[in-house]
Amino acid sequence: MSQRKGQLHLGAFLYPTGHHIAAWRHPGSHADAGRDFRHYVRLAQAAEAARFDLVFLADGSGTRGDNVDFLSRTAHSYVAQFEPLTLLSALAAVTERIGLVGTASTTFNEPYHIARKFASLDHISGGRAGWNLVTSSNAHEAKNFGFDEHLAHARRYERAVEFAEVVEGLWDSWDEGAFVRDKAAGRYFDPAKRHVLDHRGEFFNVRGPLNVERSPQGRPVVVQAGSSEAGKALAARTAEVIFTAQQTLDDAVAFYADVKGRLAQYGRDPDDLKIMPGVMPIVGATEQEAQDKFAALQALIDPAVGLALVSGLTGGFDLSGYPLDGPIPELPETNASKSRQSLTLELARREKLTIRDLYLRVAGARGHWQLIGTPKHIADALEERFVNYGADGFNVMPALLPDGLDDFIRLVLPELRRRGLFRTEYEGATLRENLGLRRPVSRYQREATVA
Repeated sequence: MSQRKGQLHLGAFLYPTGHHIAAWRHPGSHADAGRDFRHYVRLAQAAEAARFDLVFLADGSGTRGDNVDFLSRTAHSYVAQFEPLTLLSALAAVTERIGLVGTASTTFNEPYHIARKFASLDHISGGRAGWNLVTSSNAHEAKNFGFDEHLAHARRYERAVEFAEVVEGLWDSWDEGAFVRDKAAGRYFDPAKRHVLDHRGEFFNVRGPLNVERSPQGRPVVVQAGSSEAGKALAARTAEVIFTAQQTLDDAVAFYADVKGRLAQYGRDPDDLKIMPGVMPIVGATEQEAQDKFAALQALIDPAVGLALVSGLTGGFDLSGYPLDGPIPELPETNASKSRQSLTLELARREKLTIRDLYLRVAGARGHWQLIGTPKHIADALEERFVNYGADGFNVMPALLPDGLDDFIRLVLPELRRRGLFRTEYEGATLRENLGLRRPVSRYQREATVA
């Protein structure tokens, strides 16, 4: 396969003080960033001025465990942060072109709620909404929704498949131009352009129609973040963007080919899906400057926090009884995030890392790709993945905010643009247009065409 041409896509993954687990302790961070709306405005507007495709917000419906000491020492636990749909709706009012992607779980939500909220965000933003469809891997969330035990991994994905089908069906409730709002005739909408879903399935019974008209993009962009076998199957069926994690070029190329190769069975083309792995770049004008920035963050990691982080990434098993300077023990398959457990354990065994080595290795990007170096070094690495069909773009995860995003914009983007790899202006007004995704055709229009 020849090396590809064209331009890559970029997302700005905003985590309050930055993605490094000790970022909140850094002198350059705002420790209260998670509840500071002005902080997010500054970041979103900076990303938009730099012509990023989107900003991306993660979420969880609960804290990460009951270890109060751990929770008090780290910002990596979804504590004291805005709910993403509320925040993105506010950011829609202070931005004009950048996409707004938020996470909402299929495990502890209902399809009608999700369809309505993201359709509303798409209208509020003028066509810039994206839904990051995930299943909940955190067992502690289950206890916030009336469950004593977490649903099994396979069952969560079975629910997610039906959930996505219902949401997409609700987004097709109204044809284009259904709301005529004809004052003279006294008719608000055209009844022939209204469709009742009347879904009855294993998990959901949803009549519809949605009480929001068809959105500016036809429907919001669907993003998906799972990389397990079940996750890849779901993505091939439903996703238009995948946020994933691979450590090596070979792994990235294999994942890209695997998922893109599954699309045809669902009547989809390879260009209908953009693969955007996470990457945490720490950039300096010199190699030494970049390494110094990284070392300053690493020095702030509390060993107890590092141990708890590794325990979480390897499946939620308690590793406190094992020596920090010993190897990762053999662990059973988790019911939490199977893809993240696999990736973390493979990294530890490939590089022969101790538990301490591992937490130092993943404290920044939590298993995502980590790049430290000059603008040229980072641009070289991103270009290599892109031109060799390992990615369509990247979800940039600054280690420290706002400095990490500012550094990437100031130092790396000019190098990417010099190579013709990133835009200087937006291609369109909607997220779908800027990502180069087709506008979806309503199922009812497809049925009428076939008939």
